[in-house]
Amino acid sequence: TDEIMQQEIRPLVAVDIIEQLHRQFAILSGGRGKDGAPIITFPEFAGFSDIPDEDFLNVVTYLTSIPSLEAASIGFIIIIDRRRDKWSAVKASLTRIAGAFPGNLQLVFVLRPSRFIQRTIADIGIKLYRDDFKMKVPIIMLNSVSDLHGYIDKSQLTRELGGTLEYGHSQWIHHRTAIENFAMTVKTTAQMLQTFGTDLAETELPNDVQCTEELLTAHSDHHSKLKDELKLAVKQGATLLTCIREPVTRSANSKLSPDELENVATVERLLAQLDETEKAFDQFWTKHHLKLEQCLQLRHFEHDFREVKLALDNLMEAQAGFADIGDSVTRVEHLLREQKQLEEKGQEPLEKAQSLALHGEQLIQNNHYAVDSIRPKCVELRRICDDFTNETKKKYDILGKSLELHKQLDKASQWCEAGVYLLASQAVDKCQTQEGAETALVEIEKFLVTAKEHQLSNPKEFYNQFDMILTPEIKANAQRILQKLEDVQEMFDKRQVSLKKLAAKQTRPVQPVAPHPESSPKRASPKTTRPA
Repeated sequence: TDEIMQQEIRPLVAVDIIEQLHRQFAILSGGRGKDGAPIITFPEFAGFSDIPDEDFLNVVTYLTSIPSLEAASIGFIIIIDRRRDKWSAVKASLTRIAGAFPGNLQLVFVLRPSRFIQRTIADIGIKLYRDDFKMKVPIIMLNSVSDLHGYIDKSQLTRELGGTLEYGHSQWIHHRTAIENFAMTVKTTAQMLQTFGTDLAETELPNDVQCTEELLTAHSDHHSKLKDELKLAVKQGATLLTCIREPVTRSANSKLSPDELENVATVERLLAQLDETEKAFDQFWTKHHLKLEQCLQLRHFEHDFREVKLALDNLMEAQAGFADIGDSVTRVEHLLREQKQLEEKGQEPLEKAQSLALHGEQLIQNNHYAVDSIRPKCVELRRICDDFTNETKKKYDILGKSLELHKQLDKASQWCEAGVYLLASQAVDKCQTQEGAETALVEIEKFLVTAKEHQLSNPKEFYNQFDMILTPEIKANAQRILQKLEDVQEMFDKRQVSLKKLAAKQTRPVQPVAPHPESSPKRASPKTTRPA
């Protein structure tokens, strides 16, 4: 039903009735009356009465549809040439035109039969049958083309009617079919562009790089083909325009008929319509192509983001595994080397992350449609980079503190061992003399001078300085060494006291003591045998 309705609604075009037009029983020469009324001529045609009603109606309907609405509204002038025919032919023509002419009539001119008898019959017949023709317009019977020239200028009449208007029926049909084909091309092209535009508007953007690239390629290829179709259509219209104007370009004295001028206006209007359609399509395509390119940029960004994020997560996980702060100088130095290696290993993913974040910010600056998706990813990349950098610095600080701690503990322990060794190396028998005691004291004093360089600070300062890295094990070790320091210091204090006493005894002057009365020089007192 829809197809039938469309066929009924679609106006006639030349190709539909091409055979009937070629018979040339009615023509639209392009001439106009003095008031601009279009002229339709019915030339002499032997088999006019034999033309099927449908063919006659189709041709006349088609011819009346060609002039502009403005010209058609004035009314058509009909010229019926029956100079070589009989009155019966005149009557048949008038009857058929009166009953089936679809347009607005203004005048009917009849070139009556030239033979005397037929002309007389025609004069009588037109008076008798005028009312039977049911025409509300004047029917003017003319004896010759000279009479016709009194009503219509010769420049608007073809050579067959004694005029100067150039008219070639085959060329006229060619121009009509070409114009209508071009109009159909413009319509079809516009429909193709509209369909393609609708498809583009309804297309869902893919979620991966490959599909987006394939879609961009497919749409670009389709766009290129449509642009080629547009170029061909414009070329077709330009060529047609040149053909219609050809008489004027060939001869400066030639002028286009009003119908030809309307043909020029029609083609120019179609070309303008094509140009507007192309501009609208290009504008839409520019937006769509930009969106597809931005979609591809987004998919690449998302793909790179996933890869970089995975590398950063692995890096952060590896960094989180460095929880050990070491229990000795050697161990801490080893951990510092491992931390350095991790830092060097992380340079590449960190640089990629920073570069990707910068790229994302450039997309945002270029008015990317997915700003809400890109910006959080850029923020996250920079946050992870900052976290890794800050955590690395923190690790270095902790390991640096740990190294300093263990170096201090080692120095303190070594000092204790050296102090114990010094005390043990001082022979007791050598310290019995003043010189020996003083020498031992000097050695101790020299050694104690190095205490500030090798000993730990006082416990409170020590704990405050290394509180952030004091694990239970390190704290226990530090307390043990602190206790050892106190013990060694106490040993030195006692040794110094003893040595000072010995040195003091040796330096005291010897005074003569009177023998005790009870004492006998020959008997030694038991107390004097006690060793000093």
